[in-house]
Amino acid sequence: MRPIILGAGRGSRLKALTDEQPKCYAPVAGRRLLDWVLEALTEAGLERPVFVGGYRIEQVHTDYPQLEFCHNPRWQSTNILESLLCAEAQMGEGFVCSYADILYRSGVVRRALEHPGDRVLGVDTEWRSRYADRSQHPEHDAEKVQAQGDRVVRIDRGLAAETAVGEYIGVAKFSAAAAAQLREHYHRVKREWAGQVWKDGKPFEQAYLIHLFAEMLEHGLPFHLVTTEGEYMEIDTEEDYALANERWLQT
Repeated sequence: MRPIILGAGRGSRLKALTDEQPKCYAPVAGRRLLDWVLEALTEAGLERPVFVGGYRIEQVHTDYPQLEFCHNPRWQSTNILESLLCAEAQMGEGFVCSYADILYRSGVVRRALEHPGDRVLGVDTEWRSRYADRSQHPEHDAEKVQAQGDRVVRIDRGLAAETAVGEYIGVAKFSAAAAAQLREHYHRVKREWAGQVWKDGKPFEQAYLIHLFAEMLEHGLPFHLVTTEGEYMEIDTEEDYALANERWLQT
């Protein structure tokens, strides 16, 4: 099972921090975001990481020669879903995907790997307390999850916060069979919706990963969740960056 790290975007909301370096180079507690992600994946027992890059991919290639690289040449006009499928050739044995602009511990990855489900999402159940101090990234923008037990019922930014069990943290496990189904549904949707508005008013090319998850749920494919009670932070804005440097080592 391969770890796939999605780090193609620039992260313009971090402003000067990404003028000369990719977003995943932003330092938290003296280490790059990418180093924290690699540590969590490695500690969970995953090997041969794949990095999907775009903006300043050459820097990552130089500094991390141990990684396998996939390039999203259209990173400026596409989104996370398209970036993930740039690594389609690396999905055959199953994969764990991770956003590159997040902080999390290895435990949630281990729990996902140990779960018998084919499609398993990492979900933070303490998400609302984290949003209390995020004035630049409001709660309504969270990738919220509804569930019955550990079975995901719905994943949607538009869910009412009080109905959600937690927020999808950007870490997911797909078995080999589930990876094949993900590719199948992606290509079906692409044939039907390329160049058109698909979900949440977004063109297919600008779709988030959760849009494909929602599509698969609608087609009856079960998703499960494993939780982290905190021990997770997203770095999307300058405010997030300051909060992470203040609090990450205390989580």
